[in-house]
Amino acid sequence: MEKGKGLARRWAVELHDASSSSASHAVPDPPGFTRSAPDADDAGGARQRKDSETAWKAQKAWEVAQAPFKNLMMMGFMMWMAGSTVHLFSIGITFSALWQPISALRSVGKVFEPFKDPRVDTIAPKLLFIALNLAAMGLGVWKLNTLGLLPTNPSDWVSSLAPAREVEYAGGGIPLI
Repeated sequence: MEKGKGLARRWAVELHDASSSSASHAVPDPPGFTRSAPDADDAGGARQRKDSETAWKAQKAWEVAQAPFKNLMMMGFMMWMAGSTVHLFSIGITFSALWQPISALRSVGKVFEPFKDPRVDTIAPKLLFIALNLAAMGLGVWKLNTLGLLPTNPSDWVSSLAPAREVEYAGGGIPLI
């Protein structure tokens, strides 16, 4: 026999639409997949997922609210290392210590927007976030005072005071001119 002739084919491709026939339903589902209708377990699973998502959002909101504490400690250490003399580094650190809390307080709404959910209470984390940023700003103001850049002494206001009235006048003698 000649090669390829008279032998039965080992495989063949049939090009017909299997969706129109009922044979497509006879194919078993792959492992781990079932075509069953949703039941009460799926509703319980969805509720459990929502509860876990709510807990996750609440936990992340508290983590974001406590983040300024880490920054507060770092900034306090940097200000301590800068010393109490007025020079470029200490002024830069003090400016940064004042600017970061101000910008954070301006964006409280944006910071907590990802956690906005009717089931997640973000009031307490927001209040903690605001309080820690106000403490950081107070630390910056304290550093300004230790550098002597705040007008806290009466001598700092001398230029705005009216000249003292002369109470005594001395005269006499011979003019030399």
